[in-house]
Amino acid sequence: MDVETLRTFVAVAGTGQFGAAADELGISQQAVSKRIATLEKHVEVMLLVRTSRGSRLSLDGQLFLPHAKRVLAAFEQAERAVRPGTRPLRVDVLNRRIAPAQAVYQFYRHHTGMNLDAVTLGNENAAQAVQAVLEGTVDASFRALPVSQAPAGIGAERLLDSPLELLVGPGHPLANVPRVRPADLAGHRIWIPGIRPGTEWAAFYQSLSGAFGLSIDALGPHFGDEALMDALADSDSLATLVGSGDRYLWPQTHDLRRVPLREPTPVYPHVLLFRAGDRHPVLTALRDHLRTSGPRTPDDAWMPEWMDR
Repeated sequence: MDVETLRTFVAVAGTGQFGAAADELGISQQAVSKRIATLEKHVEVMLLVRTSRGSRLSLDGQLFLPHAKRVLAAFEQAERAVRPGTRPLRVDVLNRRIAPAQAVYQFYRHHTGMNLDAVTLGNENAAQAVQAVLEGTVDASFRALPVSQAPAGIGAERLLDSPLELLVGPGHPLANVPRVRPADLAGHRIWIPGIRPGTEWAAFYQSLSGAFGLSIDALGPHFGDEALMDALADSDSLATLVGSGDRYLWPQTHDLRRVPLREPTPVYPHVLLFRAGDRHPVLTALRDHLRTSGPRTPDDAWMPEWMDR
């Protein structure tokens, strides 16, 4: 028994005529008769009494009708819930402070009527985020995954390149320079707590360290962004790396400095992953927005060799 069979029964019960029900449903009268016969065989009772004037509900049919209507109503509600554009688009932004979250927020500010949910899968690596997209836990995710390595069923588009900046306290030797080359950071300790082995961001910073001879570590417990900002403010040697589009907050008295990296500019590439063929209108609008409003990739951009150029 399927939904169309139930819909046919309700139509016959409402019109009292097989022919009228067929016209209402846009099918043949023979198809209506076949569906009703299938339904009666399934429930093992006669639901409709055929007469010379048409049909009427049997006693069993009268009992069955309200249940059939409730099932149809529930099915139609379920259909509306998943119809493209009806439910919110769920986007994994990884961390609410970094560039993807800020870009999605700016998109929402310019498209306030869009139905959107921003979530964070901060403990999942790229492969796990891909699985979440395939399973429908989220509709899209920002990850540093080469487009060429996107598995079957996944669409991928690099839409947000985030240039890196050095973040230091006022006593750091590089606090007052207008810009700094990555190679000039050799010998300085760069602390990025929260890097986990097996993640794409761990692979990115490993490549960055190897390319420029940097000392990047995640030693010690990660007590959150506020603790990191406190440590930078209190140190004349500690530094960290942030994206130019990241939005971290600290007390004004910390007087932290953001120093752009140049010659070359290390860029963290955020690739938007989504289910291939997904026609959710908010996803389409988000992709269009990022294509036109995202920051331009610097001419001297550096990315790991494993990323698509």
